[in-house]
Amino acid sequence: MTPKWDGVSEFVAVVETGSFTEAAKRMALSTAQISRQVSQLEQRLATKLLYRTTRKVSVTEAGQLYYQHCRQVLEGLAEAERAVVHLQDTPRGKLKITAPITYGENIIAPLLNDFALRYPELDIQLVLSNQRFDLVEQGFDLAIRIGRLENSSMIAKPLSMRSLYTCAAPDYLRQYGEPHTLSELARHNCLLGTLDYWRFQDEQAKQEHHKERNLRVSGRLRYNSGTALLDAALKGLGIVQLPDFYVRDYLEQGLLVELLRNYQPIDENIWALYPHNRQLSAKVRLLVAFLEEALLSR
Repeated sequence: MTPKWDGVSEFVAVVETGSFTEAAKRMALSTAQISRQVSQLEQRLATKLLYRTTRKVSVTEAGQLYYQHCRQVLEGLAEAERAVVHLQDTPRGKLKITAPITYGENIIAPLLNDFALRYPELDIQLVLSNQRFDLVEQGFDLAIRIGRLENSSMIAKPLSMRSLYTCAAPDYLRQYGEPHTLSELARHNCLLGTLDYWRFQDEQAKQEHHKERNLRVSGRLRYNSGTALLDAALKGLGIVQLPDFYVRDYLEQGLLVELLRNYQPIDENIWALYPHNRQLSAKVRLLVAFLEEALLSR
C-alpha cells in the first residue's frame, strides 16, 4: 500500500508544540486546518493519535510510536531537500562534453578549467573532435557546435557568435597587392581548407535573395587544419579565410591584415547542444550559463 502524507506534517507539529494553535502558527495555517488534517489522518489509520481536551493535547501510545517513525521520515526528507539544494549550488559527479578540435583547445578547454576550479567536486571529460557524435548513444551531457545545425531532437542554446575573416600577412600584400573586390581573388593564392569555396556577403547574393554567396577559390596549398593554414598565412604564402578565434590576436598585432571587409559573411552561432528528452541537470545548466557569460564577454 502506498503511504499517504496528508496530515503527517501537521500531526508532527502538534506533537512538538503541544498545541493545535502553536502548530498552526509554525505552519502558517489556520487552527481549523490543522485539526481537520489530523482528524483525517486518524480516520485513515483507524487509530487515535492524540487526546484532546480544552486545556491540553496529549499523545496516545500509538501516536507516540507513529510520531517517532514520522519524525525520522520528515528528517530524511529535509536532508534530501538540503542535498538537492546543495547540488544546485555545488554540482558534482561526471560531466562529459564534446567540442570541435581547435575551438575546443583554444577556447572551451581553458573555460572548462576555470569551471573546474570553481566546482572541485566535478569530474570533467572533454572529447575534442570534429566528428558530430550521437550525444545520447555516446553518453555526452553537452556538445559545443558551430554554425548551421542539422535537424535533430537536441535542444540548442546559442552561446556566442563566430566571425569569419579573410586576411593575409603584410609581406604577401606588399608583393602581390590587396584585393578590393571578390573577382580579384582569382589572381591570388588562396589557402584552402576542406572546402573549395569561401563565404561572403555581397550585392549579388542580396539580388538573388540569398543571405550569402559561396565563392569558389583556388591556390597551391590545401590543408585540413586551420592551424596549418594560419601558419601559412603568417609566413606570407597567401590569403586565408579563418574564424576569429584563429586570427583575432594576429590582426590586433598587425601580423595579419583584414581584407574585403565590405564582403564579410554573416556571423555564425556557437551553440550548446543537449538532449531534448532529458531534464537539464544542475551541473549542465550551470556550465551552459558559465560558458555563455564567458564567451559573450570575450
